[in-house]
Amino acid sequence: MKTQKVVTLTQFISEQQELNPAATGNLTRIFQDIILAAKIVNRDVRKAGLVDILGTHGTTNIQGEEVKKLDVMANEEFIAALSLGGDCCAIISEENEEIIRVPNSNRASSKYIVAMDPLDGSSNIDVNASIGTIFSIFSRISPVSTDVTLEDCLQKGRNQIAAGYIIYGSSTMLVYTTGQGVNGFTLDSSIGEFCLSHPNITIPKNGSIYSINEGNSIEFSDALNTYISYCKESDKASNRPYSARYIGSFIADFHRNLLKGGIFIYPATLSSPNGKLRLMYECNPLAFIVEQAGGKANNGTTNIMDIIPKQLHQRVPLFIGSENMVNKAEEICSAKPL
Repeated sequence: MKTQKVVTLTQFISEQQELNPAATGNLTRIFQDIILAAKIVNRDVRKAGLVDILGTHGTTNIQGEEVKKLDVMANEEFIAALSLGGDCCAIISEENEEIIRVPNSNRASSKYIVAMDPLDGSSNIDVNASIGTIFSIFSRISPVSTDVTLEDCLQKGRNQIAAGYIIYGSSTMLVYTTGQGVNGFTLDSSIGEFCLSHPNITIPKNGSIYSINEGNSIEFSDALNTYISYCKESDKASNRPYSARYIGSFIADFHRNLLKGGIFIYPATLSSPNGKLRLMYECNPLAFIVEQAGGKANNGTTNIMDIIPKQLHQRVPLFIGSENMVNKAEEICSAKPL
């Protein structure tokens, strides 16, 4: 039997760097920091039911959401790894109200800003559903000899130089892009390495899955409810009705739709007119990934990555997934304000 070549994430990034004459190796080190933290979080997730790390922490975060114990642990692990590496000058986290400025990060290589949701879908921790980490990487605008500014951190998604996510499920995967396509790596626990398992991921132009919390439909716009009705109609030419699939963990729903084709929607509602997902560390990175995979992401009218952020924890409505499905949703929903 012919042995299949194993390509680790570190090897893959190094090879990609060699193909780019402008690459300095600093971004590779940022990824190494992320990989280390991901392995530690994966370990904690795998033993969550055996030690006292399930349940709530007894506090709420800047979003007003109940903080889980694993939320806190994941946040601390990623901050520690990124701070020790020396190439990250600032971190924006869902769990922290303000910018985390990394001490002693004024050397020439410390030019990267990482925006992250350290543990997306944490409401599902106690029921053993898939959860994940989402991250986005920017280059700072201000000189490295000065303090990181708010302007450095509030860059639109088009300025991302890399983005990715780690999903902790039946297997642990890291999926990322640097603007040269999307690749997925599965953690092989026997060797402790992320290995290339999903090269050149592309999302189908059409899918058969729609993901939305229909329990909130009374708060949706009439136009959005019209689109949901469209998804349920029988039409062989467009492969309808679509299947409804909604886990309630954004990263899990997104990952499934990325591989199989589909649309995920977290819209504006009467009680949350700006939606609930955060632009900087949830929507921007996954919009970058889906666009690189051939899909699309918008807020109903505007491409997500063209939105100029005004706040660190800004929320936006989100339509993301297969290009033709997002286009159809935009077409129907543009009939009335969202």
